Amino acid sequence: MKVNLDEKLALFNAHWSPKLIAKLNDYEIKLVKIKGEFVWHTHEETDELFLVLEGNLTIQLRTGDITLGPREMYVVPRGVEHCPIAEGEVSAMLIEPTGVVNTGAAGGNLTAKTEQI
Repeated sequence: MKVNLDEKLALFNAHWSPKLIAKLNDYEIKLVKIKGEFVWHTHEETDELFLVLEGNLTIQLRTGDITLGPREMYVVPRGVEHCPIAEGEVSAMLIEPTGVVNTGAAGGNLTAKTEQI
């Protein structure tokens, strides 16, 4: 199935609310719009891939920050506490195993139910 990322990104405006655009084996490929600071959290069972499409994203780690621009990616290793933050709006792709909760075990009001678009 062919997917146009720009068309999918135009379908939503909400920040921190990942949208499912495809599945690959046991993985979900999601698009997300990011603005502001998220919550510190971990994913104990899986790594998490961030691929920035537009904007500049900082992934805060307890050991130092990782700053990503367009067409750059970073894999947060499983169990590593992290907190994404963006001053301006960022569009990004996430690749995660099916069922991963965006806030990990931290929970809270930024926990999103993944919707398919």
